[in-house]
Amino acid sequence: MSRAYYAAPINTFLITEESKIIGELTRSHGQDLLHTQTTAWEYQIRFLQQELSAFSNQGWIFFEFMIPRMGRRADVVLIVSGIIFVLEFKVGATVYSYADRAQTSGYALDLKHFHSGSHDRYIVPMLISTKANEPEIPIEFNHEGVANVICSSGDALIRKIRQVLDTRHLQDFDMGVWFKSSYKPTPTIVEAAQALYAKHSVIDITRTEAGCENIAVTSSRLFKIIHDARVNKRKVICFVTGVPGAGKTLVGLNIANQHSNPDDDEYSVFLSGNGPLVTVLQEALARDLYANERVRGRKDLSKKDARRRVESFIQNIHRFRDESLKDKSKPPEHVAIFDEAQRAWNKEQTAKFMQTKRGISDFAMSEPEFLISVMDRHEDWAVIIALVGGGQEINVGEAGISGWFNAIQHNFKHWQVYCSPNLLTGEYIRNGIDESSIKDFEQEPSLHLSISMRSFRAEKLSSFVHHLIDGNAFAAAQTYRFIEQYFPIAITRDIDKAKAWIKQKTTANRRCGVLASSNAIRLKAEGVFVKNTIEPENWFLAEGNDIRSSNFLEDAATEFDVQGLELDWALVGWDADLRFVDGQFQHWQFKGTKWQARRQPENRRYLENAYRVLLTRAREGMIIFIPEGDLADETRTPEFYDGTFQFLLGCGLRET
Repeated sequence: MSRAYYAAPINTFLITEESKIIGELTRSHGQDLLHTQTTAWEYQIRFLQQELSAFSNQGWIFFEFMIPRMGRRADVVLIVSGIIFVLEFKVGATVYSYADRAQTSGYALDLKHFHSGSHDRYIVPMLISTKANEPEIPIEFNHEGVANVICSSGDALIRKIRQVLDTRHLQDFDMGVWFKSSYKPTPTIVEAAQALYAKHSVIDITRTEAGCENIAVTSSRLFKIIHDARVNKRKVICFVTGVPGAGKTLVGLNIANQHSNPDDDEYSVFLSGNGPLVTVLQEALARDLYANERVRGRKDLSKKDARRRVESFIQNIHRFRDESLKDKSKPPEHVAIFDEAQRAWNKEQTAKFMQTKRGISDFAMSEPEFLISVMDRHEDWAVIIALVGGGQEINVGEAGISGWFNAIQHNFKHWQVYCSPNLLTGEYIRNGIDESSIKDFEQEPSLHLSISMRSFRAEKLSSFVHHLIDGNAFAAAQTYRFIEQYFPIAITRDIDKAKAWIKQKTTANRRCGVLASSNAIRLKAEGVFVKNTIEPENWFLAEGNDIRSSNFLEDAATEFDVQGLELDWALVGWDADLRFVDGQFQHWQFKGTKWQARRQPENRRYLENAYRVLLTRAREGMIIFIPEGDLADETRTPEFYDGTFQFLLGCGLRET
C-alpha cells in the first residue's frame, strides 16, 4: 500500500499539469472513484499551485498521505523547512466543526506517534474550511511538538504557515529516509474492526513498537489450521492466549471477516458474551457502513439495514446459544470464534440460568460443554477458536479456561486441541491448570500474543498491574521504572484534580473516561455513580462534546462495561472494596448500608480481576483517584483509603 497517492518536490508540483496529477491520484486510488473526490482534488491542486509559489525552492508535497492508526489518508502533507504541515480540506464548509478539528488534530498526533520518521519533528495540523470566516487563533505547540489546529478558509493559509516558520527555525531533513520510515500503528479495537470490515489488511493495522512480533503470525497459523481441518475432515479447538490488549479480539475479528460470507466453505462467525463490546462494534461498523454508502451516493441502505448486515459478522454468544437450544440442527458456520472464552459459565450457573430464564429444569451442561456440543453437530469438520485472557473472570459462575478443559476431557476427546505453552504461566495457573491439563494438546507458541497493542508505549503495563494486584510494591516499582517515561500513571486524592489532569492529556481524537469497580458504591460521595447505566455505544463512540460521551467525565463505566474495549486515557476511581492493610489487600463488598468481608476465594478473585481490567484499559496513561475519606462517615473513613494510597506511592507512582 502506497504511503501517498502523489509525492513530489513543491517546485515540481507547481509546474506539473493538473490532469497529470489527477491521473496519478486516480491510478493510486484503485477503487470506484466518485465525482466528488475528483472535484475535491481539482480544487486542492489549483489552490495549492497558486498559493505555494512562495515556497517554490523548498519542501515537498504529498496528496492522500496514509495516517497509520486510523487507516485513513490526510488530504495533503506539506514539509517546509523541516516542519510537517498536515492539511485537511473541507471544500464548501462554512464552519470549523468539532469533528473536523478533532479529525485534523488526530491525523497530526497519529503521525507523530506511529510514524517513526515523525517522532522528533514539529507537526502542524491545518483545517481549511473554504467558506468559513478567517479566525485568528494563537499558534501553540504542546510538549510533544504538535501544534493546536490552525483553522483557515484558505485566504490566510500562507501567512499562517510563515508564522510557524518564523517561530521554528529548523533544517530540512532527508525526505527519502522520512518517507520510507516504518509505520507502527496501534488502532483501537473499534478502529481495527472498521478497517478490517473495509477490507484493509490486518498487517497494515497491527505493527507494534516490538517490531517483529505481529499478530499476523497468529492469524496465519489459525487460517492454516482451519483449512487443514476442512481438507482432512477434523474437529479442532484452538486456545489463543495473550496479555491484556495484545489483540486476541482482533485475531478473531480478522478470521471472521475473511470468511464472513455464508457461501464460503470456511464460513466463520465471531461470538462474544461481552454485551457492551458487541454493541459498540456493531454500532461502529453500522455507522461506518451507512456513512460510506452515503458518500458513494447509494442512499437505498438504511441505518437499520446497515446494522442487520454487520450483525451477521459479530454476534452475541447468548443469541447463538438460544438459537441452538431451539434448533437442534447443525449451525451454518463451520468455524466459531468465542471471544473471552474464560468467561463462559460453569455447570451450576448455566443450569440456574436455564431453569429461571429459559424454563429448562434438567439442563446438565456447562456453557463450554454446550457450545462445543453445538459445533459437534457437524458430521464432517468444525473449528472452535477460544480467545482466552488470563485473570479476566469478573463475575459469579465464570468457569475460566478449566471449564473448557473439563468439557473436552469428559465428552469431546475426539476433538484435536491446540494451545500455547503460556497456558502454564501467569494468571492461567491460578485456574487450576498444570502440565497434566495440556499433556494431550498440541502446543503452538504462535497461539500466544505477548505484546500489548493497547498501549503503544507500555508493553510492560500488564506486568506492572500484575505485581500491583499481587501486593508486591517492590516488583511493581521496578517495572514502573521502565514505563513511566512513556506511560504516565499519576495518583491523587482530589477528584477535581484528577479530571483536570486527564482533560489536559486528552486532545484531538483521543478518548478518556471515568472507570470504577461495580462495587465501588461509596465513590458516590465523590460524584462517581457506578450504579448508573451507561449506553456503551454512545459512551465509546459519541463525539467528545456530546454529554453521553466518556470524554465528558460524567458517567462512570465499570469492569462489565469496558472489558475488551479501551480508552486512550483513564481516570480510575479506587474505593474501599479493595484496600491495602498491614502489608496485604483486603477484599470487601458493600451490601445494604455497610461493608462486608469477602470470605470466598472465588469472590476475592473476581474483585482482583475487576481492578485488573480497570487498570489495563488505558493506551497512553491514567490517573488513579483514591478518596481522602470522611471521619463522619463510617462507610468511608480515612483508614479505608490511606493504606492503599501509601501502597501505590510505594509502587513508584507520584501524587499530582
